[in-house]
Amino acid sequence: MLNPDLKLNPKLFDADVEQRSTREGYGDGLVELGDKNPNVVALTADLSESTKANKFQEKYPNRFFECGVAEQNMAAISAGLGVTGKIPFMSSYATFSPGKNWETIRTTIVYNNSNVKIAGHHAGIMTGADGATHQATEDIAITRSWPWVKVIVPCDAIEGKKATIAAASIDGPVYLRFSRDKTPVMTSTETPFEIEKSLIFWTSNNPVATIFSTGYMTHYALLAAKELEQENIQVLVVNVATIKPMDTETILSVIQKTNAGVTVEDHQVAGGLGGAIAEFLAKTKPTPIEFIGLQDTFAESGTPKELIEKYGMGTKAIKEAVRKVIGRK
Repeated sequence: MLNPDLKLNPKLFDADVEQRSTREGYGDGLVELGDKNPNVVALTADLSESTKANKFQEKYPNRFFECGVAEQNMAAISAGLGVTGKIPFMSSYATFSPGKNWETIRTTIVYNNSNVKIAGHHAGIMTGADGATHQATEDIAITRSWPWVKVIVPCDAIEGKKATIAAASIDGPVYLRFSRDKTPVMTSTETPFEIEKSLIFWTSNNPVATIFSTGYMTHYALLAAKELEQENIQVLVVNVATIKPMDTETILSVIQKTNAGVTVEDHQVAGGLGGAIAEFLAKTKPTPIEFIGLQDTFAESGTPKELIEKYGMGTKAIKEAVRKVIGRK
């Protein structure tokens, strides 16, 4: 059942569940930060509307910097602002930043531990019709490999706003990952959020496997958990919003209860959430794990729903992975 302590959206399983893109949470969070802290500034690379930074631009034009189609310049400018007392939030499509921007971010921002918040938008195959060139499916891997960087993937628009606001309180570089299309709102304004803290969204009395999910894919994990319960297979679903540093205490605790795990993400299996959890458990509690995500391939163009099913990332695939991992125990 849904964890009653977390004040989750009671309509999240309904056909008419509210849907908003996680990037909307970024825009809302930026404006609230701008209201509270004059040191917050925003930068984009000719994508203010697409990244929802236009909300901040409209209210605080003197603290907004349009860098044009020049992502490396945006990173270098942000690095300078970040070491001089400002809190810059720079945003672009994730394939361009941190993708195209990887070396410049590494050298100017990360190496100098500059206080920059990097917002990667249109991430994952959720970007759909734009095709493989614009579907960032490696960005978690390349950002979590950087020293010191915190990597956060909000599950919905509400958590996206909370994550954006929380990022400003961290001293040092942060990567925030957002998707384009509207997805179900799973949380509420009352749902707790804390960087480095994972939350158990779905609980059960006798769980036999734990599903770890991140981003909007948590909704698919919850759908799978509900259907599995009807088949007398009880699981836990853990929303892992912070990929780095992970909430190792919670992850170890739930694995000790189930001794089997499934990871679910809109990202390459290599180097993403699944890799991070497997690395941790290999050192602490070797455990059978199945991985839901892109399996060493690019995706093609299509609607998000079509792509999720084609690449084996939907509810049916998650349920099959749970059955498989239970059999491996």
